[in-house]
Amino acid sequence: MLQIRTILTVADNSGAKKVSMIGMTKKGNRTYAYLGEVINVAVKEAIPYGQVKKGDVLPAVIVRTHKEKRRADGSYIRFDDNACVILAGPDVKDPKGTRVFGPIAKEVKDNGFSKIASLAEEIY
Repeated sequence: MLQIRTILTVADNSGAKKVSMIGMTKKGNRTYAYLGEVINVAVKEAIPYGQVKKGDVLPAVIVRTHKEKRRADGSYIRFDDNACVILAGPDVKDPKGTRVFGPIAKEVKDNGFSKIASLAEEIY
């Protein structure tokens, strides 16, 4: 569960290191975002000569949240950090980077981001 101005780490090799959530794509004025949802982010830290630069506004999908998420079978999933993967475009479900670091939630694959799920080290 993330809200506006939340700082997230980037779990891919697109060049961004830290981003800030600035809104939700096509969701109006919703206040919270959950696992597997697309959000708009502003890049706060980036490596030099990366694909993205500081200040860029990009779409991203949430792959890890510190706040636990209840699943339909009654179990809960929680991670150590808040993380996202930057997408190639606003209506594209493919990642901008070529690698995904760390585990991702099963909800990401269930929402149609199968390319991100195939690049991930492990899926919980």
